[in-house]
Amino acid sequence: MFSNKRLTTKSSLFFVALALLVLGLAACQPETVEVVKEVPVEVTRVITETITQEGQAVEVTRVISEQIVVTATPEPEAPVTFSPPEPGTYVSLTFGDIDTLDPNLAYDSASGQVLQNVMEGLVYFNKGDSSTVVPALAKEVPSLENGLISEDGLSYTFNIREGISFHDGGTLEPHDVAYTFQRGLLQSDPNGPQWLLLEPMLGYSNCYDITEGIDPECGLAGDIEALTAVDAAKVTAVCEQVQAAIVADDEAGTVTFNLAQPWGPFLVTLAGYWGNILDSEWAIANGAWDGDCATWVSHYAPGSENSELTAIINGTGPYMLDHWTPGEEFVLVANPNYWRTADMPVWEGGPSGIPRIKTVIVRLVTEWGTRFAALQAGDVASVNVPPENETQVDPFVGEFCDYKTNECTPNPDNPNGPLRKWDLLPSVSRTDIFLNFNVATDQDGNNPYIGSGKLDGQGVPPDFFSDIHVRKAFNYCFDYETYIADVQLGKGVRNNGPIIRDMLGYNEDGPYYEFDLDKCAEELALAWDGVLPDTGFRVQVAFNTGNTTRQTIGAILQNSLATINPNYQVDIVGLPWPTLLRSFRAKQLPIAVSGWGEDIHDPHNWVQPFTVGTYAGRQNMPAELLAQFTELVNAGVSATTPEAREQYYFELQQLHHDQAPQITLSQASSFRFEQRWVSDWFYRIGQSNINEGGYFYAYDLDDGID
Repeated sequence: MFSNKRLTTKSSLFFVALALLVLGLAACQPETVEVVKEVPVEVTRVITETITQEGQAVEVTRVISEQIVVTATPEPEAPVTFSPPEPGTYVSLTFGDIDTLDPNLAYDSASGQVLQNVMEGLVYFNKGDSSTVVPALAKEVPSLENGLISEDGLSYTFNIREGISFHDGGTLEPHDVAYTFQRGLLQSDPNGPQWLLLEPMLGYSNCYDITEGIDPECGLAGDIEALTAVDAAKVTAVCEQVQAAIVADDEAGTVTFNLAQPWGPFLVTLAGYWGNILDSEWAIANGAWDGDCATWVSHYAPGSENSELTAIINGTGPYMLDHWTPGEEFVLVANPNYWRTADMPVWEGGPSGIPRIKTVIVRLVTEWGTRFAALQAGDVASVNVPPENETQVDPFVGEFCDYKTNECTPNPDNPNGPLRKWDLLPSVSRTDIFLNFNVATDQDGNNPYIGSGKLDGQGVPPDFFSDIHVRKAFNYCFDYETYIADVQLGKGVRNNGPIIRDMLGYNEDGPYYEFDLDKCAEELALAWDGVLPDTGFRVQVAFNTGNTTRQTIGAILQNSLATINPNYQVDIVGLPWPTLLRSFRAKQLPIAVSGWGEDIHDPHNWVQPFTVGTYAGRQNMPAELLAQFTELVNAGVSATTPEAREQYYFELQQLHHDQAPQITLSQASSFRFEQRWVSDWFYRIGQSNINEGGYFYAYDLDDGID
């Protein structure tokens, strides 16, 4: 009995243990894991058998040990985790350097990225909405309802927040706001963004320059020497007009803008980085305009290279500039004394308090292969990816995100991929080829980008593109389909004028220049009294170093012209971004490949820079053509109905096609690749620096720290 009881107990324990093992294995098995394996297990069991002993049948019970094979479910794979190599640090690689840190002058995306993180304006964009704003340094957004916009739409009053300090220690006051905008309007550099404010504030829409108040015929625009010779009373009167347009009341805590005309997009215009506020005392101490109407002329149109504030910055924003090493990198560090508390988000549900990302490093790396390797290795959060290299990065994507919902879904083909992709981002930018009607030369007639400066096969004359046959020929010589297929990977849509598709004023039925080498050859044969086929020409097309998209655009044009006639030579020249920008602004480049990203989402923000403003100036557009465009631009922005505006823009785009001042290319949807340990990125239509970063204050890293 004893032996039998003992054996029975062991047998029971075995089966209980086996049952628990099975249950345990079943409990540990994730539903998604289907792979199983067989393993040998040694077991002990009790058997009873009948044997014959001394001629009699005897029932015998005994214990045996043996190995059996059981099916076991393996332990599930540990979930893949993603984390930055250095907690609290966002590193990005790009190829465009800062031009200036002066908010009154900055008009490029590289400079703007620093400004929007270090400085602040009165209002800022409402997260992903380009058409509405939220308060920043102002306590509330002016409206008709709160009485801060006058009934006639000509007066905007801002109540300025109290208790906010600049990084350098100064206190924000209303007079700082007034000084900032007065300085910008008076400085009025033709290569800066001030035209956006000169129109609504002073009604200047002929020269788009502060000197229009003295000479409406634009003879003084950009001419510092000529302005210096103007009667002092006239100069002072212009300054007083500016001061009357922007009035600060420190005691009341307000700043009032008095507009020359109602301007619907005024608030969103102020949200741009040209609306960031300076500490007036700090600026003056560093050599900027002292606020006296007798001295503003000496600070007029300085150019970024001559601004006292180009290399320094002092804001109220969530980040401070640690250092900027031109040609290498800039580094931002979190402002430990940032004024926003936890209950003061930028927008509803937005960031507040001290920045979650503590350090931002943006390095200049012109070589795509180096940027790509760093992205693959997980060493950087994001890099600038040229459109033609998009498919090279796609295999590393583990998650796709929708900018409309900000929701992400795993890539079923590669769920553990390290990158996240935001695709099909609406584009409000375009790269084009700009032709200079009359290239600037030195006193001896020399220019490094036009070779000999003659039609001798070794160069071109400064006014090479003043011949309309040359301009039309270059339009016919560009292979648009190859550009869209190979560079934009089939995602490009051609535009037939300055205005982009799906915007008021774009004419779907407008004419295009098609790729036609025969017509290109015919036009060149008609140009310059027919000498080009025999003598040929040599001209340079400039792009910013590291921008392989723009380099490829130059190569497409180069190849087409060489196919027609080997004497038609195009040299492709890469220049550092600041150098290209300054040479372009100085009207030295015969052909420049450059791009435009809108400031505000309105057709005026496209037709103005392309036909009378930024690019028209850099192309040295002749006065007669400029006058034709000016009349249409002014009529289009002043018309009171969308239907009326549309007709003016249709006429303008037809004139633009007929005169062929540039080679208009195609707009494509954008994309962004980022590491999956980056969080809270979002897209706002019209924002720049999609790949490099953007508004870092809103983002976070999955690094376990806040």
